[in-house]
Amino acid sequence: MMKSTASQSPLTFEKVWQMFQETDKKFQETDKEISKLAGLFTTQWGKLVEALVKPGTLELFKKRGIKVNQFSTNTLSHRKGETMEIDVLLVNDTEVVVGEVKTTAKVSDVKHLIECLKNFKKFFSQYKKYTVYGAIAGLRLDEQCDRYAASQGLFVVEFTGKGLARIKNKKNFIAKKF
Repeated sequence: MMKSTASQSPLTFEKVWQMFQETDKKFQETDKEISKLAGLFTTQWGKLVEALVKPGTLELFKKRGIKVNQFSTNTLSHRKGETMEIDVLLVNDTEVVVGEVKTTAKVSDVKHLIECLKNFKKFFSQYKKYTVYGAIAGLRLDEQCDRYAASQGLFVVEFTGKGLARIKNKKNFIAKKF
């Protein structure tokens, strides 16, 4: 039990209020640091997943009849104050595959990709005469994401461990053209 001594001044409302403000400031600083670290982790993890998609991806789509010969990541376009970022873009002279890459792909990610595909040619007008396909890729496919994506005409790319990735859709799958 603590004894009060003459050298300790009594707690006043002002002192308690000051301690609360100092504690609140420290919490805010800690929250900012945690947010920075979380952002760094998310960004680096996303780059890792995209790096895993890259090897062999051109070959995967060539085997499906889409003879892409260019691969780019994190492609940005700005139009009328809006921005669209494409995780993976695979291109040849007449076709483009727009890919969304996730650590864990969910149905909501597929819905987001479909919205991007609907607006793709508005943001990337250089491809307005191209046939556009969509693909979702993930280390893990959650919430029946793969079935939903296939039902929407999207390619589903999953990681297998051998050769790293494969297109999960059945051989007779017909991709939707956007």
